[in-house]
Amino acid sequence: MKLLYPAVFTANEDGSYTVEVPDLPGCVTEGSDLAEAIEMGIDAASGWILGELEEGKGYPAASRYQNVAAPEGSFTSILVLDMDAYAEKYGSKAIRKNITIPAWLNTYGEKNNLNFSRVLTDALMERAAR
Repeated sequence: MKLLYPAVFTANEDGSYTVEVPDLPGCVTEGSDLAEAIEMGIDAASGWILGELEEGKGYPAASRYQNVAAPEGSFTSILVLDMDAYAEKYGSKAIRKNITIPAWLNTYGEKNNLNFSRVLTDALMERAAR
């Protein structure tokens, strides 16, 4: 699942950048240059959301890019969060669930080489985002 969140980038006198994700309270980081600031922003926002999900909580919907005002000397950009890749790399909890589905749906999934865990995870993540 990919999520898009606007972030505010502020240039510092030493050439570094501070990054704040307004939709995720307290999600602030920085990088020594713009490229590192983007990486750090993605990591901080992904970690913030993964932490909420692992605690059984939801996460805030992202604001529209146009609605996020940047103070003077700052600019707004979009961070692309690949939550599947981040959770696979850094996630600490996995729960095994046994489910019951109709036989015809199982046959369909097997014929189409569907990963049932991935399908269920994607559907639940989409629902959690609402």
